[in-house]
Amino acid sequence: MHPHSQIVATPFVPVPIRRQLYEAERHYDAMGRCVYCDILAHELEAGERIVVDNTHFVAFVPYAARGPFEVHILPKVHQASFGELPDEQLGDFAATLRTVLRKLYFGLKNPDYNFAIITAPHYQQNEPHFHWHLRILPRLTTPAGFEMGTGMFINVALPEENAQFLREVELPEG
Repeated sequence: MHPHSQIVATPFVPVPIRRQLYEAERHYDAMGRCVYCDILAHELEAGERIVVDNTHFVAFVPYAARGPFEVHILPKVHQASFGELPDEQLGDFAATLRTVLRKLYFGLKNPDYNFAIITAPHYQQNEPHFHWHLRILPRLTTPAGFEMGTGMFINVALPEENAQFLREVELPEG
C-alpha cells in the first residue's frame, strides 16, 4: 500500500452529489436555513460527537455515520464552495484535517481511509442551501450484499463512542 491522492473534475455533477444538493435545497426551501448549518449547530450544542473544534472548523462523527469512525469536517461559517475558502482559514483547515488524520493513524493503527471534499458545483458556489464539507471514511469494515444492493450502510459502532475514542487519542509531539 502507498498513500496517494486524486483530484477529479467531471463535466457533470455525479448523482450522489446531485441528490445531496437537491435535499439541501429542499430543506432550505422548507426551513429557510442551510441543513448543514443546522447539523453543525446541533453537533456543537450536543458536543458528544465532536472530535476537533477550533476557530473556523469543526470535525465530528456524524449521527448517521456510514461506518465506524467516519468524520466530517465543516467550516463554522456557511460556505457553499471549497474554492471560496478564505486564505486566512487555510491554516485552521489544515490543522483540523491533520489532527483528525493523526488521531485515526495513532488511535486505529494506520487504517486505510478515503476522504472527499464535497463542494457546490461552480454554478452554485454562492448558494445559501449548500455547505461544503470534507468526509473521511476509514475502511474498517467491508460493504456486503446488503450495502451493495440497497445503497444503505450498516454501522455497528456508536458515533458518540467513536468520537470519544478519537478525542482521547494522545498524539505524539510533531
